[in-house]
Amino acid sequence: MFEKYIEQVLKIFHYVDSALITDEKGNIQYYYTRKEYINGLNEEEVIGRHILDIFSNIDKNTSTIMQVLRTGRPVLNMPQELVTYEGVILNAMTSTLPIMESDRIIGTIDVSSYDSETFTVSDDNIRKDRDLYTLDDIVTLSEEMVDLKEKIQKISNTDSSVMIYGETGTGKELVAQSIHTSGKRKGKPFIAQNCSAIPSTLLESILFGTTKGSFTGAEDRKGLFELADGGTLFLDEINSMELSVQGKLLKAIEEKQFTRVGGSKPIRVDVKIISATNEKLEESVARGAIRQDLLYRLSVVRLNIPPLRERMIDIGPLARHFIQLFNYRMDRQVVNLEDSVYDLFNGYDWPGNVRELRSAIESGFNISSGRVIRKKDLPEYLVNSLQHREEDIYQIDYTRSLKEMVDDYERHLIEKVLAESSSKVEAATKLKTTKQVFNYKLKKYNID
Repeated sequence: MFEKYIEQVLKIFHYVDSALITDEKGNIQYYYTRKEYINGLNEEEVIGRHILDIFSNIDKNTSTIMQVLRTGRPVLNMPQELVTYEGVILNAMTSTLPIMESDRIIGTIDVSSYDSETFTVSDDNIRKDRDLYTLDDIVTLSEEMVDLKEKIQKISNTDSSVMIYGETGTGKELVAQSIHTSGKRKGKPFIAQNCSAIPSTLLESILFGTTKGSFTGAEDRKGLFELADGGTLFLDEINSMELSVQGKLLKAIEEKQFTRVGGSKPIRVDVKIISATNEKLEESVARGAIRQDLLYRLSVVRLNIPPLRERMIDIGPLARHFIQLFNYRMDRQVVNLEDSVYDLFNGYDWPGNVRELRSAIESGFNISSGRVIRKKDLPEYLVNSLQHREEDIYQIDYTRSLKEMVDDYERHLIEKVLAESSSKVEAATKLKTTKQVFNYKLKKYNID
C-alpha cells in the first residue's frame, strides 16, 4: 500500500537523518536512517512495531505521528527530545505529514534531522566508553564546517601528514581526534603532545625515547613515536617547538625511523603525523618559528578551522549541545537560554571561540537555579560587552546612507535568527517571509 510513497521519502533522504512511514494506527511500515550509529535503530528492529514502543518518552499526546493521525494536520519542524527503548537520547527536528487516500488518513510520513550530540543514558556515559572525539562531535550548521567534516572523511584513511590551523579555542584537537577515529587507524594509539608545554631539552627525549645511561638517571624508555606506532601522533602548537628539535623531527618523518636519545639502533615506526598551530603558517615561517622544509612535510594537507565569529550560525546548535552536556554532568534540567542571552551571544566577537562559549554556558549553569539561563547568570564581562554595544547601536553614521544602515540592520537580524534556528526554512518561518525571499536575502548579504 505504501510503496508509492517510498519514492517521495527517498527524494528527501539527502536532507534528513531518518525517515519512516506508519499506517493509520502508528505501526511502522517503512524505515530508513543514515545515522544508525547515532540512534542505534535498524530496519529489522523497527518495522512492524508501534511508534510508541520505539521511543519510551512519548505518548499519544506528545507524539507528532499520533497527533497527525488524530488531526490530519501536518506538523513541521518540531524540535523533539526522543529517548529510544535502548536509552539513547536524540535531539531531533521532526516533520510529520499525513498520507491521505479518498479523504481518509491511512498513515504518516515522518522525517527527522539530528542537530546536536547524542548520549547514551548509562553509567558509562559521555566518553567513558570512548576516549576520543569522533566526527559527530563536531556540532555545526556552518557550510565551511560541513565542508571541513567532508575533508576529514576523505583524508582519514591516508598516511599523509595534516596541518590544522585555527585560533585558540576553535577545537583543533577535536578535529585531530576526528581524523584519527574516522579512518583505518581507529582503535590504534592516538598520542597528543603540546609542544609549548615542554622545554626543548626534554622534548627530544619525550618524542624519541631514551637509552639507559645516555645521561644521568636515563632509563630505556619509549618515546611518543614508539607509543604511537600504528596510530596517530598529534603535535599541538608546533610553532613553539625549538628549531634544534625540528631538525630531528624532520629526519624522523622523512626516513620513517629514528634512534632514541643516546642510542644507536634505528627504530622504524608507522605513524600518521597531525600538527596544529594558532598562528598562520606563513607568519611562523617569516619569523623563523618553523623550518620551511619541515612545514612542507607537516602540511601535505592543510585544514583551516574558521573562528566562531565567522560562523555565528553555529551559536544555537552549540548552545543546545552544551546545555545537554551540562545537564547530564550537573544533574540539571535546563531547557534553554533566555532570548536576551542569544542576543548577547550573537553580537559578541568570541575571541576565545567555542571554548569561551562553552565556558560562558557552564558559568551560567553554576549561577542559575532555574530551567532557563538568564543574562544575569552569565560572566560579568559578557554582560558588560552587551551594554557597550547597546550604547553604540543608536549612534548614526552620517557618512553612510539610510539604505546602507538599514541593510546592515537587516543582515544582523537574519544572522541572529539563523543562529537560533535549526534550518533556513525555520528561520524564514520565524521572520514570516517566503523561502524564495529569504534565499534572496541570504544571497544579497552573502550569508552562508
